[in-house]
Amino acid sequence: MDNVLVAAADLVEEMLGERPPVVLDIRWSLAGSDFEGFAAGHIPGALFVDLDTDLAGEVGDGVQGRHPLPKPEALQATWRKVGIKLGDSVVVYDARDSSAAARAWWLLRWCGIKNVRVLDGGLAAWEAAGLRVKASAGTPNVPGGVRVTAPAMPTVDASQAGALAAGAETALVDARGAARFRGEAEPVDAVAGHIPGAVNLPFTELLHSDGTFKPAGEIAALFRAVGITPGTEAAASCGSGITACHLILGAAVAGIDMALYPGSWSSWVAQELPVETGPARAS
Repeated sequence: MDNVLVAAADLVEEMLGERPPVVLDIRWSLAGSDFEGFAAGHIPGALFVDLDTDLAGEVGDGVQGRHPLPKPEALQATWRKVGIKLGDSVVVYDARDSSAAARAWWLLRWCGIKNVRVLDGGLAAWEAAGLRVKASAGTPNVPGGVRVTAPAMPTVDASQAGALAAGAETALVDARGAARFRGEAEPVDAVAGHIPGAVNLPFTELLHSDGTFKPAGEIAALFRAVGITPGTEAAASCGSGITACHLILGAAVAGIDMALYPGSWSSWVAQELPVETGPARAS
């Protein structure tokens, strides 16, 4: 777990070291990015990255989904703006459950930046450890010179996602809550349901009640229950490509590699592709 997650106590020690990590705050919810929360209190030295504007491209006609992947050159400008240099380590966090931080983790890795970890339990874990926060708008770092080499993480398009969902030995895993997956509720997108053949593993099932990740063995068992073990050809999906990254992060904790369907459900329904409702089909 050390290569993808870091505990608050260990992050403190690293921040006091000779070359501290770049720390980025990615607080966000379906209501939008939370710069006000950042300004009210954040890990000292952290800088805010706006998920909606910095970690997503322009929506356009909606076919690419509600949070399209940004262009590599735009991400390079973002990473340089927050001071990331060649060889730097980066730690990202959000309020608590890593659902937004995982998007930054995945995009940094997609850009070829390898030394990236998520603060396990987010700001809540930092404060629970008795560590101080700072109220300010953040002080920009000296611009960095990191170079983006995307794509360094695997993705699938709608056709590939559909094929994975339909395959007997492959899988498409949907990170949304069970009610949204079954089509009983849909608070965001125009159509309810899921991609035919997909299986459901809500990202929240990977977490303890305090927002920290469960042990690797327990996470592996959750993936195994939906047909995924190391070596299975699989991809993660969600509403718009945000919490799917959380599944990929959790899979990495368990030693499992997964691709991302960036457009996810929002892109699928924008293309008027087939829809399935109800529970996942029995394997």
